[in-house]
Amino acid sequence: MAKTITPAEALKFDKPTTGYLCPLVANIYGVDFIEFKIRDLPSDKTLFHVKSDIEVSPTVDQLAQMDDSVRFIQYDFGSDFLSLKTIGTSLTFRVGPKEVPKFRMIERHYFKDKLVKSFDFTFGFCIPNSTNSWEVIYDLPVLNDKQRQDMISSPFATKSDSFYFVNDQLIMHNKAEYAYTKKDKAAAPRGK
Repeated sequence: MAKTITPAEALKFDKPTTGYLCPLVANIYGVDFIEFKIRDLPSDKTLFHVKSDIEVSPTVDQLAQMDDSVRFIQYDFGSDFLSLKTIGTSLTFRVGPKEVPKFRMIERHYFKDKLVKSFDFTFGFCIPNSTNSWEVIYDLPVLNDKQRQDMISSPFATKSDSFYFVNDQLIMHNKAEYAYTKKDKAAAPRGK
């Protein structure tokens, strides 16, 4: 098993991690993401929306049977996404029978192994067996035309690591890759 990391260590990463820094079974709190939406804040236009139809969170025993593909996703948001200034994400998640104190998410976004933007958000406290909503506002990095074109012409060279902590203990680590192909509408995400 990989050595677990602290929030301070996660905030120092300057390129995507190799592999996952905690096992799936580290999620002893039963945190399960059930709905995710991204919208452009100025226009309130929905850019992406997905909702799970699974009604029960997986148990630790079930997590032990899963492979890492369940925590990796590829998005293609279209090239217009790179011109946006501010987006909002709405995340609905449930937790299991334990209280979840000091729930924190750190996201590190990279392009060609160089840190582009880092985000650090704290939800606080979740009561046991609850369903919760988390709205996060992202100010996107300002890109010049050359940077924007480079990202468009380099699909999936933009990557992110998302680290989820409870009381500063890493319980989940997810990864994503992004493409920004020229098209009118964003495509659905793909797992690996």
